[in-house]
Amino acid sequence: MNLVMIGKFKENKDASQAFAAIQHLMDHISADVEAGSLEVGDPPDRYTDAMMKLAEALNFYSLRPAEFEQFVYDVAVDLKDDKIVITTDEGDVSAFLKYLVDKGARVEVYSAHDHPDTGFGGGSGR
Repeated sequence: MNLVMIGKFKENKDASQAFAAIQHLMDHISADVEAGSLEVGDPPDRYTDAMMKLAEALNFYSLRPAEFEQFVYDVAVDLKDDKIVITTDEGDVSAFLKYLVDKGARVEVYSAHDHPDTGFGGGSGR
């Protein structure tokens, strides 16, 4: 897909806070996968206690249980001033979109294949 998602915030500090929360989500879900409490490709149909605690800690309740695994997909997340730039070859990015919108970002999503002149895209990876 070579997908690019850019969340633009009103202020740098808002982007910085959202970036830190996304990193926290990614780290937490990675730990759940490593511990065997979440299996990528076989997401739970109900919220686990860990998912509920994470949602509560971040004050973010919009994700379905199956969307949590998106935070361990092959995705690059970068902070650039008042923007969070997410690049990936994945098609399932609803969790990131929901988070960015929930935290007040204006979001642009496109394929870098079709818009190579933007300076974003060209690979992904955590």
